[in-house]
Amino acid sequence: MTDTTENSPALSPTIDLKDLGTVHRLGFGAMRIVGPGIWGEPESRGTAVDVVRRAVELGVDFIDTADSYGPNISEEIIAEALYPYPDGVRIATKVGFVRTGPDVWVPVGRPEYLRQQTALSLRKLKVDSLDLLQLHRIDPKVDPEEQFAVLRDLQQEGKVKALGLSQVSVAELEAASKFFTVSTVQNRYNLTDRSSEDVLKYAEDNGIGFIPWAPISAGELAQPGGPVDEAAKRLNASTSQVALAWLLRRSPVMMPIPGTGSIGHLEDNLGAADISLDDATFAELDAAGAAAAPAK
Repeated sequence: MTDTTENSPALSPTIDLKDLGTVHRLGFGAMRIVGPGIWGEPESRGTAVDVVRRAVELGVDFIDTADSYGPNISEEIIAEALYPYPDGVRIATKVGFVRTGPDVWVPVGRPEYLRQQTALSLRKLKVDSLDLLQLHRIDPKVDPEEQFAVLRDLQQEGKVKALGLSQVSVAELEAASKFFTVSTVQNRYNLTDRSSEDVLKYAEDNGIGFIPWAPISAGELAQPGGPVDEAAKRLNASTSQVALAWLLRRSPVMMPIPGTGSIGHLEDNLGAADISLDDATFAELDAAGAAAAPAK
């Protein structure tokens, strides 16, 4: 892999993840390197490969994907781009969704399915043990303890190093913790969606990495004249960079994984590590986001 780090953005702060080790908190989400609706091949597989490689060239050492992205295609592209994986790069994947078409997501948490999909992810990523396996959703039709137990078993068998959950409540995190050490939790969270504030607090209190999905969503706040737009102008930054910088400052366990299929957008997103929000700007954005958040 060619090192083209000249004029690269700064590296983000790090976090120590249980059972996994140290990674930089600003990572890369590989959902958008596949086709529309998170379905099928991307318009250019070569470009998708280049985006993944460029992320690592710029210092990203945490990449998040899922068996359902494509399905399968995101994991395959990551392996094509990076295998054999550079030292220190961790690939997180997820199981628990069946895809029947574009933008269709069906939770399936039957233990035999989770075990099957884990085996397939090992094959697609060309590894003997997954760095981080996350339950994409808890299937409401299957006893949660059965789903947690199979994840525990996969870790004990050495097929998985670390385990996490996605879009869960504090009560569900506590229940899962009786079966295995929770390394990460991945819930929707951004400037205008604080619905998982209690989960973030739990993650902080228990040393769990919090991966916010849809991290740069800011709605009207990022429109011309909005507080995110005004902050971006003052800082000579993009609105995406400001939204990500707010997340990075919001909590030491926050691990944004902005996703894109474009090298330009990738480089812009990672530039958020160069953005320092002063106390007044952070407070202004925090208040504006809270005011714009939907009522619970």
